Amino acid sequence: MKLLRWTLASLLWIVGGLLGLVGVLLTVTLVLAPVGLPVLYLARKVFGLAGRLVIPHPVRHPLEELQQQGQDVGKKARKQGKKARRSGRKARKNASKSMGKKASKAKDAVAERLP
Repeated sequence: MKLLRWTLASLLWIVGGLLGLVGVLLTVTLVLAPVGLPVLYLARKVFGLAGRLVIPHPVRHPLEELQQQGQDVGKKARKQGKKARRSGRKARKNASKSMGKKASKAKDAVAERLP
């Protein structure tokens, strides 16, 4: 994929160079200057596109990458929180059952000691 992007970027760079050369020649000819200026603007856009193809996405958009990483960390934290809540509920149920059994045994023991 990287090789394809670099190949396309190099072709766009060549096209941009040719457009720039034609734009300069048209602009130098004063009669064709109104046509040459938009061609130069187009050449500039093509050069920009070629540059964007070469530079990786995290370098072009560092804030978006940080936001994506933050969202991933948040998702993992939410999943861990859900798991902890579930296991906490199970532990609470188990503890209440065992405490209930212990309480009933203690109640029976106290009842046996009383006359």
